[in-house]
Amino acid sequence: MEFVDRMEELKALRERLESEAFELIIIYGKRRVGKTRLTLEAVKDREYVYYLAIEGGNLRHFKQSASKLVPEISYAQEDWEAYFNFLKGKVVVIDEFPNLIKEDPKVVSLFQRVVDQILSSTNTKLVLLGSSISMMSDRVLSYKSPLYGRRTASIKLKPLKFFNLREFFPDLQWEELVEIYGFADGIPYYLEKIKPPFWKWLERELKRFDTFLKDELDFLMKYEFSDVTTYKRILEAVALGKNTPKEIRGHVKAKHSDITQYLKNLIETEFLVKKLPVTESARSKKGRYYIGDNFVAFWFRYIYPNLSSIEEGIFDIGEIKKDYANYLGMVFEGIAGQFLIELNKREGLPFKFSKIGGWWHKGEEVDLVALNEREKKVLLVEVKWRELSERDIDRILGDLRRKAELIGLEGYEKYYGIVARRVPKKDELIWDLRNFHEALL
Repeated sequence: MEFVDRMEELKALRERLESEAFELIIIYGKRRVGKTRLTLEAVKDREYVYYLAIEGGNLRHFKQSASKLVPEISYAQEDWEAYFNFLKGKVVVIDEFPNLIKEDPKVVSLFQRVVDQILSSTNTKLVLLGSSISMMSDRVLSYKSPLYGRRTASIKLKPLKFFNLREFFPDLQWEELVEIYGFADGIPYYLEKIKPPFWKWLERELKRFDTFLKDELDFLMKYEFSDVTTYKRILEAVALGKNTPKEIRGHVKAKHSDITQYLKNLIETEFLVKKLPVTESARSKKGRYYIGDNFVAFWFRYIYPNLSSIEEGIFDIGEIKKDYANYLGMVFEGIAGQFLIELNKREGLPFKFSKIGGWWHKGEEVDLVALNEREKKVLLVEVKWRELSERDIDRILGDLRRKAELIGLEGYEKYYGIVARRVPKKDELIWDLRNFHEALL
């Protein structure tokens, strides 16, 4: 499959590779998000050493990889300083750098010495990739790290946006793209596995004896956590709609002090995100927890409870289909937010907003609230993954006007909108899937 999007990251990376100075470039992000693909795309027209670190024997294996570009390194003694004396002026990519740290915790200090004493005055390009967000943040990027202050660039790679799926599947309708996004999010590894039509592919995949879906979450989580049991219970709770610490604690049956660090770790590793009402400050206690990406949410909702029948090859895809519209409600809210952000960039709204998010208070909610606090303008938007009637539209707009009074933005000029799967009539601030091409203009 062709390289998709990542143009900004690719441009930034190539600029660093073309510089005349030493560069230490850190690229990190969750597994499957495309770090290796991005890096290999950036270096493909250059001579480079690429090494994928493993759990042991890395000094010996690195020498073997590097000797393909620099044969003389075969005679070097097995230590990093000796190796990099032969690699001055080269592009060196070390993938899954956390595996080097696991094998030898002193390796970060060794690399600091290599940078300071051997590479800093050369035009060597050293690129370190890592999928363990916690380890890359703490051991490589933090001020406590021996490498702190040595890096010249860092890229935290995120999943692709919904509208990038059009590049993977140019012939599909928006409705099927929403269904795919609910499964794969914008994670290239999963998107590349899908062979449309989506439901036929998923049915075949779930019947495969060796389907990756059975143990994918364990694979992802064990890269970050040594004991995944409690973490899985927390993610299961959030996937079931338990979004507050109290609700999660009740599901997991843990004390508050026990669960706080787990939640913090899940946020750091991007399995969870914590959201606040868009009108609240960062100190607000109204935070709610949500699954960090759609694939994890899909897995805990549909795969985890059905692992036995999937293992036995008797799982019925109809179990997912009958609930999927309910599940896509939350997914579509995220897509609608991305749609409004794209319109905002293109000046396709009555005003330019500087902040967007949900709002909730005591059982009342608004799916999306877009604010321009300087101009005192606000857009309230309801999101529905279903076809609406004209009566539905009138009712929803009336309810948004009522909720606007509860939010309490006195003196704000208020606008009201709807994003739905399909609407019978079009208005300036009423959109459905037929409008989604506007995000690509």
